[in-house]
Amino acid sequence: MNALTRIWHDGRRAERVAYAVGAALFLSGVVHAAVLLATGGSWLGPLSLRKAVTFGLSFGLTLASVAWATSFLTVRDRWRTALLGAFTAASVVEVLLVSMQAWRGVPSHFNFETPFDNVVSMTLAAGGGVLIVTVIGFTAAALVEPGPAAPSLRLAVRAGLAVLLVALATGAVMIGRGVVAARGGDPQLAYTTAGSLKPLHAVAMHAILVLPALAWLLRFTRWPEAHRLLVVKVAVAADAVLTAVVGVESFTGVDPLAAPLPVTALSALAALALAGTGAYALSGVEPRFRFVRVRDGKARGR
Repeated sequence: MNALTRIWHDGRRAERVAYAVGAALFLSGVVHAAVLLATGGSWLGPLSLRKAVTFGLSFGLTLASVAWATSFLTVRDRWRTALLGAFTAASVVEVLLVSMQAWRGVPSHFNFETPFDNVVSMTLAAGGGVLIVTVIGFTAAALVEPGPAAPSLRLAVRAGLAVLLVALATGAVMIGRGVVAARGGDPQLAYTTAGSLKPLHAVAMHAILVLPALAWLLRFTRWPEAHRLLVVKVAVAADAVLTAVVGVESFTGVDPLAAPLPVTALSALAALALAGTGAYALSGVEPRFRFVRVRDGKARGR
């Protein structure tokens, strides 16, 4: 527990703000999920509160992950604050506008029915552009600057940012396709076309948490850095294979749940390998990092 609380206390101001905002966005997703369950609303379609749920949960988790992962980069404080501040602001705008449109009972994306809805749709698209620019900035810094001292953590942060760029680029393609279809007078085609890329967007979004978290966990083992780096390389390769397979399925219009058996087996093996590296790292954590004795003799999680 001390290691987790230290992330907050040792964080820079911009990072702590991002953590707090990320927690608030995640909580908004939880609240919307509770409302959806309580009211028995539909989980399907562009008018569902589901979008407020998914955007709140996803952006809350992603914002906190980006803030934490990029804290290991050797970036000038002013540059770091500007990038993280822009990412934080764009995340808030995305979640607020999507949630507002969900409560209004109108689509948040590809909706040009009224001047106000048009502004909302264009603002969401612009917010996506800001997210891409900021992650490009962080990725460039990760590739150019020395970064974390441990090669395993450096690789994990670089790979996580690269895969996050894939997720954001996929989101940009979704918006582009949808806008073209909606402007062409077929909004239903817009949702169908954009929706086909959702699996890739979802799978690639959270590598920025999974890979750096694995490298961070490995720091609490007795294994030498060469071994930790090998474990991270396996995880990066597994994540790359999983992302590539889902990407091919998405762009070719194949439902991941109805893909040919060899393709399904490959993605399943990649997912199992990725999960396996996490379980392996956890098994190697030294007991002294798991519990610390207190005066009354009881064990307390650390």
